[in-house]
Parts: sequence; structure tokens; C-alpha cells
Amino acid sequence: MNNKIVGWDIGGAHVKAALIDLDKQIIQVIQRPCPLWQGLSHLQLAVAEIVQQWGDLSGPQIMTMTGELVDLFNDREEGVNQLIATMSQIHLGQPLWVYAGDISFLQPADVLPRHIDHIASANWRASARYSAEQQDSGFFVDIGSTTTDILLFNKGLIQGQAVTDFQRLCSRELIYTGIVRTPLMAITQTIDFKGQSVGVMAEHFATMADVYRIAGVLDESHDQLPAADGGDKTVSHSLRRLARMIGCDVNDYAISDWQALAEQFKSQQILRIQRAVEKQWLDEPDGVRKCLVGAGIGRFLVREIAEQMAFEYLDFNDLFADQKQKESGISLADCAPAVAVAKLWQQYNYCVN
Repeated sequence: MNNKIVGWDIGGAHVKAALIDLDKQIIQVIQRPCPLWQGLSHLQLAVAEIVQQWGDLSGPQIMTMTGELVDLFNDREEGVNQLIATMSQIHLGQPLWVYAGDISFLQPADVLPRHIDHIASANWRASARYSAEQQDSGFFVDIGSTTTDILLFNKGLIQGQAVTDFQRLCSRELIYTGIVRTPLMAITQTIDFKGQSVGVMAEHFATMADVYRIAGVLDESHDQLPAADGGDKTVSHSLRRLARMIGCDVNDYAISDWQALAEQFKSQQILRIQRAVEKQWLDEPDGVRKCLVGAGIGRFLVREIAEQMAFEYLDFNDLFADQKQKESGISLADCAPAVAVAKLWQQYNYCVN
């Protein structure tokens, strides 16, 4: 057997992968853009690029997903089956395992219709479960390019009962907001600008990537898909896109005014996430550690929320303080589900063999 395994997180917009040796050392993580809604060929291309960079990957391949939600598929079951089939074809002859939440890991031939809800969009469970095993109690908060996951864990176990996206949207364990792809019209319908409340246009003129670029905190390596208008990813172009959201041209007001508007959108997004954390905190019994474990490319917001709530902040990267990985511009915490699903499989494989 090859002495390396790969954890795969197949999303609707990105593919993330973690290369780990059988001594449980994380070698490197990678993220590639993958507009899956445009066709499975984008998944094949993204995976092929990663395989080419890493070379011989004849060892175990461990996958989790959220990409089954894209409108390429008629329903989630079709999406799950298509993604598993595609990954099986790409890794022909290599052992492939699918993460199925509490059911643990399944090989493709063992996946049945009753497993779909446990496989579909289960990447959050892998990250939260791994964090719970390492920290015993607290909150796992992963803010990515598109969504935010908020899971309370105690005594080493995830406390939430929700499994499907619908259930998690109801419980506020899943918030559909992220720091790159979220359109500004999804953040709020009105915004404060120069002392007055202004309606926000319901148009895909700008995204939160523009907001965080203007604020000077966006890591450009995390913004891997085209801008809302297909234009340049520069501060000046982001300012122009932002101005359009309230029916203006960028030259109508000073740059400082647009910077203040960007801060307003950022504050609205943080408030929504913080309220979801507070809801779960109030619903839980005493004894849970006041700690937020931050993951995802937007975890700098988790740190801000922790400060505002007077919680301790722990970076997902800190769970791997003894790991030395190759530099790639992407950290372990940016690809938390890919890392976690591979680490959990190593534990599972050890237990069953």
C-alpha cells in the first residue's frame, strides 16, 4: 500500500484535498476552484491537477462532499451517487472510502439509499467531530467562501441533532453566508450610508469578496472564482461594484464613504453569525467551555466574534501544532473537512483492523 492517503472535500465551488502519510503527518493541503454546477468535467479537472502535483496517489482516498447540492443534479441522491461514481472513475483501482457521518465510512459498493442523508453535505460533521475529540467542549465555527457551520460539542461529542441541510438551517447550525461568494443582496435589504437607511439592490453586482478586499483583509489566494461582473479583482473594481449595490457610481462619493459602507456589510454579516452562536449557547446546559474553534478561510471573523462574546479563541491550525506541512498559501484550517475526514478515517481504519 502507498504510504500516503488523501482526504477530499468535494464542494460545489471548490475542491479541497489533504495529503497525509500513514504516520498521521499532514504533508500538504490544496484548494482548487471547481464550478461544479457547470459540469462534472470541472471536478475531473480539479482533481487531475491535484493528483498531477502530488504524483503517485495509489493509497486510500477518503471523500466527503457538499457538491451534491448544485443544480447540475436533479436531487441530492443523484448528486451523491454521481460524485462517488466520478471519484471512483478518477481513482480507478485505488481504495475509495465515503464519509457517512455517524455511520462512519463506506466503500462505494456499500452505499445504499438510506445512507444518502448521512453522506450529503456531511463535511461539517467531520471537522466538528475531530475538533470535539481534541477539545472536549466548545463551539466549532467554520466560515468558508459560501457557508458558515456552527456546532456545539460537549464531552467530546457533537450536541446538535440536525443532520440534513434543511434541519441545520432550521437549527441555525448552518448559516448560508461566507466571505467570498455571498452576494451583498443576501446580507441585508437595507444598509446605513452617510446617515440614512438605503435599500440594497437585489442584483448580483458585488459579493463579500469585494467587501473584504476593500477592508484589506481578503487573502487573494482564497478568491478563486470570477468576480460578480467578471471584472478585475482589485480594490478600485471592488469599490465600483460596491457602489452599484446602492445605485451609485464610485465617483459619487469619497473612497472613505465606500470603505465605511463595506464595514457596514461586514458588521451585518458578523451580527448574523454571532446571533446563531448565541442561540446555541443559551440553549445548552452549564459546563460547556466558552471557546470558539475557528476554521475556514473566514475564521478571522470567528476570532472577532470570540472577542465580542468574551470567549476564548482556538484556531483549527492549533490542533496540529506539531505538524510541519509544505507551504502552499492554503493552511490546514482553510481545508478543515479534508484534513478531518482523512484523520478520522485513519482512526477508524486502526480500530477495525
